[in-house]
Amino acid sequence: MKILAIETSTMLGGIAICDDSAGMIAEVRLNVKSTHSERLMAEIDHILKQSALGIQDMDAFAVAIGPGSFTGLRIGLSTVKGLSYAAGTPIVAVPTLEAFAWNFPFSRYPVCPLLDARRQEVYTALFRWEADGFMRVVDETAVGIRALLNGIKMGKPPSPRFDQGDEERFLQEAVIFTGEGALSYKDEIISEMGEDALFALPEKMVPSPANVASLGMKKALRGEFSDPVSLVPWYLRKSEAEMKWNG
Repeated sequence: MKILAIETSTMLGGIAICDDSAGMIAEVRLNVKSTHSERLMAEIDHILKQSALGIQDMDAFAVAIGPGSFTGLRIGLSTVKGLSYAAGTPIVAVPTLEAFAWNFPFSRYPVCPLLDARRQEVYTALFRWEADGFMRVVDETAVGIRALLNGIKMGKPPSPRFDQGDEERFLQEAVIFTGEGALSYKDEIISEMGEDALFALPEKMVPSPANVASLGMKKALRGEFSDPVSLVPWYLRKSEAEMKWNG
């Protein structure tokens, strides 16, 4: 099975192609100054040509579904829907922050991706490696950085499904922070957590299209496809425009 994955949750857009037998075939990442809509189709065409493949060779498309940039997610999903419609190929949706956590497989510490949510908030979740994959300790949420850090220090991060059984162990551990939010709020994180704040290396500070492809492959092999008609980005909250319109 071959799968083409698109990651447009942040300004660092990317595309990857993988095969369940041959592994990763190709990956392209671009920190775009222009919008994804101007570059995405051209880069898809490029990566397919360089891989000597065509859209018709893909058995599924994977897309990072959010949370993340409202515009980026819309462009990524619209592109995947168009490809799916044209080729008659199914879609799998991959949560952005879960794919991001896979930059750190087998980590002994919890992983906390942070994406800029604007309005002095971050999109975040907390993941712990268990057996052969990541489990959510804290579900995806939009939260102020101070509230997040205070929650982590208290062992009670802001989440409706925080596992209280993990509280004692959680308090004893350092946390790996990654993502644009980790860079933006690095001073605040260090001030609150000191040596318990671990920061990813630069190449691990960005989402990986290859991770979206890998997780998408697992979902596709399990038959976990999404309905392209009803599939929408996972925003977590309304956009600023929607809030102003309703407010």
